[in-house]
Amino acid sequence: MPNASDLLVTCLEAEGVEYVFGVPGEEIEELLFSLRDSTIEFVPTRHEQGAAFMADVWGRLTGEAGVCCATLGPGATNLITGVADAHLDKSPVVAITGQGDRDRLHKESHQALDIVDVFEPIVEWNAQIAEPEIVPESIRKAFKLAEYEKPGATHLEFPEDVAVEPIDAGPIPIRDPVRRPDPDDASVDRAARLIESAEYPIILAGNGAVRTRAADTIRSLVDRLGIPVVATYMGKGAISDREPASLMTLDSGPNDEAARAIDRADCVVAVGYDIAEHDPAGWNPDLKKTIVHVDHEPAEVYRHYNPDVEIVADVGAAVAAIDDELSAEACSLWCPELHDSLLETVTAPPDADDPVTVENALPLLREAMADQDVLLSDVGSHKMAIARSFPVYEPNTCVISNGLASMGIAVPGAIAADLAVDANVVAATGDGGFLMNAAELETASRLDCGFTVIVFNDEDYGLISEKQLQHRDEYFGTRLTNPDFVTFAESFGIEARRPETWTEIDRAFSAAIPSDDLTLIELPLD
Repeated sequence: MPNASDLLVTCLEAEGVEYVFGVPGEEIEELLFSLRDSTIEFVPTRHEQGAAFMADVWGRLTGEAGVCCATLGPGATNLITGVADAHLDKSPVVAITGQGDRDRLHKESHQALDIVDVFEPIVEWNAQIAEPEIVPESIRKAFKLAEYEKPGATHLEFPEDVAVEPIDAGPIPIRDPVRRPDPDDASVDRAARLIESAEYPIILAGNGAVRTRAADTIRSLVDRLGIPVVATYMGKGAISDREPASLMTLDSGPNDEAARAIDRADCVVAVGYDIAEHDPAGWNPDLKKTIVHVDHEPAEVYRHYNPDVEIVADVGAAVAAIDDELSAEACSLWCPELHDSLLETVTAPPDADDPVTVENALPLLREAMADQDVLLSDVGSHKMAIARSFPVYEPNTCVISNGLASMGIAVPGAIAADLAVDANVVAATGDGGFLMNAAELETASRLDCGFTVIVFNDEDYGLISEKQLQHRDEYFGTRLTNPDFVTFAESFGIEARRPETWTEIDRAFSAAIPSDDLTLIELPLD
């Protein structure tokens, strides 16, 4: 007779799960063997944080919940950073952790922590599966809440004595996703009147503009009306940066030209904007801007983000409804010269004698990547350069963590991306973030993944040094020493290169990125 563990895995199969990322442990032994006998591939990772990041990026790229698992105690706590990243980046993830037998949880016990309580602040919902009979409801609820807009993480704890109990049951049938209502006519009409009365309207495209697959409707509105668009870091790709209306991101340009454009704007149409991505005090410091909020949820209460009208509905439907209400003369492309200047700056290749910097390398990286290829950015000073200076032409092709902003996401995230999309994948990381999860190179090699890791090596926690220099004119506690990254990668059986001139760097990018090989390219920075 099947047991609760078999039933849980059957429910995962019914949810369409393809991979479970995790680290094996004694208290999830039954779950592992149930996975072995299923259609789901269990991917053993080198650290639980890597597993959670893989689930995080899988969810962000596919819109379907990524699944990670770990044993009790330290295994469960090691998941927290990746699960919290999914929580603040609005990525659907279901985390499953083991637990000891229920008869020892009322007292102090080896490795036993109240993990449900620990996870409470960083998930949409979590619970212990205390009885075999509640497995189907628990799994269905975990996936429904993880994937419902706005998505996020959920967590289930699975005690080992429950896992082995016999039960004969099946999964709960999956229905169509819950749909938000259409936007209400009164709010759409008011939003349209505010936009029409503005002299310098602008769209601020946030994470939700990409996450909800609303890019097509945004592009349609922009094509017809020419209203400029500036994105948050996680909204990159909502419209193509080739389009004259694109001002790239809020901080784009060598002198923050995009920030000056939004300073000039008198009406901001915030589409899928989440204030965890970018503090609105930075672009609405004097509280004078008219704000139209378009999202699946009402706006957060915030002094610098107090919208004049809120359209709470499906994001794409709301944008289409606004488009229908606006006349062709309602808006204009009031800063075309700024787009041309930005794009020319960020796509100009370096001269032969230019220093090796992240900013100078990005035009060559962009040239080597196709429009649909996916760039995973780790967190650090290179992330800021990518956010500001890397043009993006398709939605969801530049993955930046900017809610929790977790270092160490790039390599495990690239593994998930390589499994999830039919495109070339690049993991861009600094030496600090790379070594946080570099062991996952073994996971990538074992899975026969084919992507490119670019390590920008400045032997420093560079972003922190920059901040300290701004604040104090000196820095402390940030310097690092590193292994030989080429030898390190080769020890995993991975091809590795350390180009030094711009010609060598260009050739390395052009050879590695379109290939099916797993490659590491180290760029020592000047």
